[in-house]
Amino acid sequence: MNNSIIGMAAMYIIARLMHFVKPKTYMRIMPKYLPNHKALVYVSGLAEIALGIALCIPLTKNFAIYGIVAMLLVFLLVHFYMLSGEKASVGIPKWILILRIPLQFGLIYWAWTYLN
Repeated sequence: MNNSIIGMAAMYIIARLMHFVKPKTYMRIMPKYLPNHKALVYVSGLAEIALGIALCIPLTKNFAIYGIVAMLLVFLLVHFYMLSGEKASVGIPKWILILRIPLQFGLIYWAWTYLN
């Protein structure tokens, strides 16, 4: 297993722990049309941690990659929602919000490159 996939796994595991440390931060950026923001924040945090761990297990690596790609595509809803208005952007400059969209596709491509 190369260092890059370990880095990807660490990114999903460590960064997503913040879903549990500061859940209100994530709830603020959830689209209003989605129900039960708190539960979705916790479930998405658990999913990202589980997928990060699964990346490190050869038997589950491809499953984890498909899961990460699907998750990142779903998260595009949040990115586009944040572009919908001042309140939704939670004070993040519009240019940063716009840059996050191609970054999301870059993360998808990064994961996709590890499929066998």
